[in-house]
Amino acid sequence: MRLERLRLRDYRNYPALDVAFSPQINVLIGANAQGKTNLLEAVYVLALARSHRTSNDRELIRFGADFAKIEGTVVRATGSDALELVVAKAGKKARVNRIEQPKLSQYLGKLNVVLFAPEDLAIVKGSPATRRRFIDMEFGQMSAKYLYNLSQYRTMLRQRNAYLKQLKFHQAKDRVFLDVLSDQLAAFGAEIVVAREALLAQMADFAAVIHRGITKGAEDLTFAYQTQVPADRRDSTEAAYQALRELLASHKDREIEQGTTLVGPHRDDVAFVVNGKDVASFGSQGQQRTTALAVKLAEIDLMKANTGEYPVLLLDDVLSELDDDRQTHLLKAIQNKVQTFLTTTSLDGIAREIIAAPAVFRVASGELTAVSGDAAATIATQPRGSDATENAAAALAAARGAAAPATDAVAADQSDGSEAEPDQTPAAPQPGSAPDSDET
Repeated sequence: MRLERLRLRDYRNYPALDVAFSPQINVLIGANAQGKTNLLEAVYVLALARSHRTSNDRELIRFGADFAKIEGTVVRATGSDALELVVAKAGKKARVNRIEQPKLSQYLGKLNVVLFAPEDLAIVKGSPATRRRFIDMEFGQMSAKYLYNLSQYRTMLRQRNAYLKQLKFHQAKDRVFLDVLSDQLAAFGAEIVVAREALLAQMADFAAVIHRGITKGAEDLTFAYQTQVPADRRDSTEAAYQALRELLASHKDREIEQGTTLVGPHRDDVAFVVNGKDVASFGSQGQQRTTALAVKLAEIDLMKANTGEYPVLLLDDVLSELDDDRQTHLLKAIQNKVQTFLTTTSLDGIAREIIAAPAVFRVASGELTAVSGDAAATIATQPRGSDATENAAAALAAARGAAAPATDAVAADQSDGSEAEPDQTPAAPQPGSAPDSDET
C-alpha cells in the first residue's frame, strides 16, 4: 500500500498543495514550525479521519478559511482509491472514489498508517488509557468488526453509566433494565476481549523477534494482556461473554454505589515485559526506547499479516531520538518494504548510506520544493480555480527533475459541512494522558 499523491487545501499552514510521492522513502526536511509535521498529520488524518495531535478539528482548518480538504490517491495490490476528507467547522465528510460515506467507520481502512513520534514512549510508560487507545487505533484500522464492536461497546457503556448514576441518586429503581444493559455490554465486550487476546498475541510474536534483533539476543520481550476476564475464558466469545456477565453481576451493588461501570474491557491494559520485568516500572530509558521501537515495527508486520499489505509509515522527527544501532535497525527494517515519510531538521546524523535514493522535499512556510531523488512536488501558492491540467503538467515536470509551482485544482464544495459519525474512530494516544475508566 502506498500514498501516490496528496492534495491539500486550507489545511493548517498549507493554502494549497499538490504533491506526488516516491513509493519508497520520502524525506521532509526543514526548520521547525515550517509545516513538516502538519504534512505528516494530513496523511494521518486522511487515513483515520482524526488527528493524533488535537481533538479539536477546527485547528486543522487554515486561519480564515471555512473548511480544510485533504485528497489522496492510494495504490494497493488490488487497485487504487481516491480518498477525500473535508473538515468543516460543523463536522467531517468523507468520500471514496467520489462516493460519500454515510459513516466514517465505512471509510476507515482504505489507507493504513503507522505513526512513530518521540512521544510514543508514552505507549510503554504512560497510563493504561494511553495503551488502550493505541491498541484500539491500530486494531480498528485492520478490522471493521473490531471497530464496530468497539463503537457499540462505548455506546452501551455511556448508557449504562448514565443509568447507574440514576440508580445512585434514586432517580430510577428498575434493576431489570440494568441487567438488560449489562447483558448487551457483556456481548460487545466479549468480542473486544477475544479480539485483543488474539491480536496482542500475534503482535507480541512479531515484537519479540524484532526486539531480539535490536538487542542482539540479549533481551526477550513479551506482552502481558491484563484484563478482568480470566485467561482460560478468552479463547471464545461465548466464554468471555459469560465471564463478563458474572463479573458485572458480582459488582452490581458497588457500581450503583459509585455510579460507574467497574468491570469490562474499558479497564484493560497491556504490560511490556523484558527479561521477566515490567519495562515501564523497572526498565532503563534505553530499554523503554527499544521496546517502543519493537512495538511500532511489530505494528507494520501485524498489519501486513491481517490486511495483506504493508501500511504507510510516518516517522515524525524520530531518528534524532534513536542511537545509531536503533536507527540502523529501523531503517533496515523498512527499506524496500514500506513507503515511509520521514521528517527531520537536518540530514546530519542520519544513516544515509542505508536509505537508497530517497525523495527529498524541503519544507518552508507551508510550501514544498523537490530537492532530490524520485520527488515530484508542486508548490501550491497560486490562486484558486486554475485549470487541473496545469497541476498535471507541473507534477510531470517535477518528476522529470524540475520542481515546478503548482496551481490548486480543487474546487470548493461549500456543502461539505455535515458530520459523518466521528465517534466511530477510537481516539489517538495522547502523551501522558490520564486514565479514563470510561474509555476502551
